[in-house]
Amino acid sequence: MNKDPQGANEDAFDEQELIRSEFDSIVSGLSLDESSPTTYLDELDHLDSSHHNEGFIAPNPPVQTPRSFFLSAKLAIVSWFRRGYHEDDGVEL
Repeated sequence: MNKDPQGANEDAFDEQELIRSEFDSIVSGLSLDESSPTTYLDELDHLDSSHHNEGFIAPNPPVQTPRSFFLSAKLAIVSWFRRGYHEDDGVEL
């Protein structure tokens, strides 16, 4: 079975032509008009300033007594020991 080297070149040419035409169709839809009164960065600043109240609200946990702090630490340690597998969790006691 003899492959035609000319056929291989034609296939490569067809593929390149397809890529070029696809690229041209994408680029033709782009607008290079820079006369817009705002830029993308201006729009981001506007979004940031208008949504500053909708962002993350840090939790405000209740104040713990020394006893409740000790009990919560004890509970955390006991539950850690009950888990079983501790090889790759990054904790050493």
